[in-house]
This record gives sequence, C-alpha cells and structure tokens, in this order.
Amino acid sequence: MDVREKVRILPGEPGVYRFLDSSGRIIYIGKAKNLKKRVSQYFQPPERLNVKTRVLVSKIADLEHTVVESEEDAFLLENNLIKQYKPKYNILLKDDKTYPWICLKREPFPRVFITRRLVRDGSAWYGPYSSSLHAKNLVDLIHSIYPLRTCKYSLTPENIASGKIRPCLNMHIKKCMAPCAGLISAEEYNAMIEDVERILKGKTGELMRSVKAKMKSAAANLEFEEAQRYKEQYQSLENHYSKSLIVSPEVRDLDLFSILFEGSFAFGNFLRVNDGCITSSLNMEFKLAIEEPEEEVLGRFIMEIYQIVEPNREIVVPFMPSLPLADKNIHVPLRGDKLSLLELSKKNAAAFKFQRLKQEEIKDPEAESSGMRMVNALQKALNLKELPVHIECFDNSNIQGTNPVGACVVFKRGKPSKRDYRIFNIKSVVGPNDYATMYEVITRRYSRLVAEGEPLPQLILVDGGRGQITYAHAALQDLNLADKIELAGLAERLEEIILPGDPVSYFMDKNSPALKLLMQLRDEAHRFGITRHRDRRSKEQTLSRLSQVPGVGPAREEKLIREFKSLKRILDLPYEKLADFIGNKVADAIWTHFGKKGNFN
Repeated sequence: MDVREKVRILPGEPGVYRFLDSSGRIIYIGKAKNLKKRVSQYFQPPERLNVKTRVLVSKIADLEHTVVESEEDAFLLENNLIKQYKPKYNILLKDDKTYPWICLKREPFPRVFITRRLVRDGSAWYGPYSSSLHAKNLVDLIHSIYPLRTCKYSLTPENIASGKIRPCLNMHIKKCMAPCAGLISAEEYNAMIEDVERILKGKTGELMRSVKAKMKSAAANLEFEEAQRYKEQYQSLENHYSKSLIVSPEVRDLDLFSILFEGSFAFGNFLRVNDGCITSSLNMEFKLAIEEPEEEVLGRFIMEIYQIVEPNREIVVPFMPSLPLADKNIHVPLRGDKLSLLELSKKNAAAFKFQRLKQEEIKDPEAESSGMRMVNALQKALNLKELPVHIECFDNSNIQGTNPVGACVVFKRGKPSKRDYRIFNIKSVVGPNDYATMYEVITRRYSRLVAEGEPLPQLILVDGGRGQITYAHAALQDLNLADKIELAGLAERLEEIILPGDPVSYFMDKNSPALKLLMQLRDEAHRFGITRHRDRRSKEQTLSRLSQVPGVGPAREEKLIREFKSLKRILDLPYEKLADFIGNKVADAIWTHFGKKGNFN
C-alpha cells in the first residue's frame, strides 16, 4: 500500500508513528495527539515545508504506527523508541558526557559514594551533578559529619557475628563506627542514613533545625559532650548551607528549565531548588535534524531529565512545552523570585551554548568563527556557486518621500565591516518611489566599484519584496553584472526569501544559521539607514531655520553646522564665542532672530 494511502486510513487517536526509508530502516519517530492530523502535515505541497522536512519526506518509503491510550503514553513510547533506534532525523541528545551521581547503596549498613555508572539496583541515586567537585564536596561533608563505613564488605548479621572482619584504621581515627565489629546497631546507623538522605535531597534547612533541637535538648540534660557533637554537626551544615545559592524562603521545591536555539542545535539548562536553595544544575545539548517546534524540543529536554531524576510537583518554564505531565504544576512565571530564577537558568544555558560553540571552533579550524559557519550554511541553503564571504545589503529610508537615503552595509566572513558601509543621498528620484530608489542605489554603488576596480560581493541582499528585487536585478543587468553577483531579497513579514526569476518564495528553517545571517544583514541595513536618514532630516531642518536669519547665506549655514553640528549647540554657545567664530554682525542677527539675550556690540 502507498504511504499516502496509509496516511488516509490512520486513526484520529494518540499514538506514535515511524517513517521508514526504502531499506526498511527507521529514519524518524514522532508522537501525536491525533495520528491522522499530525502525519498528514508532512504530506503537504513541498513549498509549504521547510528544506529539512522536504528532505525527510523525500526519503519516506513506508509508515508504521502504534496507538496508545493517552498523549502521555505516546510521549514515553516515542522517547524509548528514539533511544532504541536513534533515527537519523530525530532530535538527538548530543552531549554524551557521563555525569557523576551520588549513590546511597541499599545494603546492610549503607555506604555513600560517587560513581559515574548509574545502575538500577534498588539503591537511591542522587544527581546527576554537572560538577564532579560539587558531588565530591557533598560526600566529604557527609563523611565529616557522620562516621559511615567506606569498605565493601557484606555486613550480614552472620558475617558480623563470625568475627572474621577486622576493624580498619577508620575506626581508630573515629571516621567509622565499625559496624563490621558490631560496635553500632543497625537502628543507630540507619538514623544517620536518614539524616544523609535529607542532605542529598536538599533538605539541609530542615536537618539543621532538627540538629539544633537535639543540641539544645542535650545541653538541657547536661550531656555536654553530646551537645558539642551536635554543635559541630550544626556548624558544618551551616557552613555548607551558606555556600549554597539561597533563593528565597518563599520558594520551596521546584524544577526550572530553559532552552536556547542556535541553528540546528538546542542548549538546555535544568535547575533544581529544594528548601529554598539551588541544589543541582545540569546542561544538555540537542541536535535538531529537522525543524521541530520549540515546545517539542523543550518537552524532549524535560523528558530526558525526568528519565534520570524524579520530578518536583512544580515546574517553571520559559514557555509551555509540548509535554503531557499529569498532576504537575507547569507554568511560566511573570514576576518575582521564580522569574529571577528562570533568568538565572537562561544565563546558564547561554554560557553553556557559548562554551560548546567555542569548543567546536577549536575542533574545526576551518570554521574559524560563528560568522563563517553561517556563511557556509548560507551557501548551501541558497545553492550559491561561490562562498559568500563578502555580502552587501541595501535598504531605503524616507518619510513621505522627504530626505530619501539608500543604505549599504557590508559583511565580510559573516561579520559587519563598518568601514565599508555607505550611505546614498538620492538624486534622481522625486517622491516616495522605493523601486526607482533601489535602481539608483544599486547602479551608483556597482558602477563605481567597477570603475575603481574594487572587488565585487558574492551576494547582494535587498530588504524588500518582489518589486525591489526586480529593479535591483534590472540595475545589475544594465551594468552587465547579473551573471557575476548573486541576488536575493528578504521580505520582513514572513521572512520569505525571493530570488530573481523565481515565482515561488523560499522559506528557511527559522532556526537556520543561514536565515539568522540574512536577518542580521537586513536589520543592520535598516538601523544604519534610519540613523543616517534622521541625521540628514535633522540637519536640513536646522539649515532651513538658519536660512531664515538675515545675513546667513548657504556658505555660513554650512560653516556653522560643520563646526557645531546642530542648531541647539549653536544657541547654547556664549555670545562671545559665536561672535569670534562668525563675526559680530551675524552673531547679533542670530541672537535677535531666535530671541536670545546677549551683550551685543
């Protein structure tokens, strides 16, 4: 049966779908609240799909699906299948780093230790910790307060009773209570383990209150040695607590997630808050094979974390994820401490993103910067013959046809080259004619470069739609440059890319580094053009006001503005300084015209 026929008979129920290529290999796995609606979206006319999705659809030879009871079941099944098959076009966890865990071993007289191997053997696991130093400090704190065993002996009642295990040095230096020799009961030892669990769960404040109460009780009963022991425990906990990032007494237990996107990658940060303190932080990187909605990627990140840690009841996110989590309070904060915490999580994600991109630069000397990565991506996305290391972008600015200017910004190797920026005061166009303005600017720019033998760009970008592209292309044709320079337009409303002679607009993945480079060029040209247009309009307004002063002609207008930049600065001058610069007669005229009072001669 044809794939499209299979799509038509899909049920409208929750489930998981799998796309297979011609060799029968699974290339994409997805979940859906409604299988028929979701899978049908892939089989639209090609121009409605982004480039990566078009490639995926072109590879689909077969379709399989599994119906489940709920959207949450679909999410879990999808997650497990992705881990099992690792399909080419799915979001994949890119960071294969093994994070440290703290294990509370479920055995007679439990041990506490750090490991990077997570084994589901019934033990209690805490973490993962993004910093091994953090995990080590926590275990050191536990062992400094509680004399727990570190040996690997099997301390069954029979082995202890046999007397074959001899106490080690730790007993003699009071680092262990020697359960191996029966010097501490299981009940006393497990009471210490309960306190350890509180520390590992981030309930340090609760434990401190308990220890303080025991200290006071021991002192009241004149048990001073016991009181001193509790005091030392309290001080150790207080020292640890003071180093934790205290958030707020009002913020108790919650999880925070933030995520940033950069091209085909996503960088996520997870923060956990327990008892008013940040107790753990973890970063993850994802590779996006096709364009995925941001809420889907955030949902995948949350699911990855909750595969290894138990979720808190409250979850704070920057936007609502596509994630069915029953009985959990998922929300986006608008103000207060939770919003501040979310900003902190975003800063961690940004720092992680910067670190990973820098690492990639070091690994790949050819891609010397993020700018060149975007340039390479742009060449592939637009199928350009040459690598566009030199790009020029044009934007026109005017208000109802007055003071029109054309702005040209230049990017080299993906970065602004501000010394090459140019502004064009429009000469031949009367009124607000954006198309004719574009023709004039392109003609003037490249006729001059050709005449002076300057290098030409590999790509010209025009801020505008099909009309601007048509006139820009006509200007290049008249200069015999249409075959030497590539041309593209970027229309702002939908970020559609228009190529000369192509009736169909082109859309890029919104996370594409190529599109980000084009948008950066367009925005910089717009900023530069608007700034110069305002300067020119302000100057003309100043000149027109000065020209009304008797005795101030065009030459004196230019002289004054060139020296003092604006009418306000001229009028703020002391009379004597203005008279020295322009003469007493003209200074008197300016002062009189603008109602200033001075010591006229």
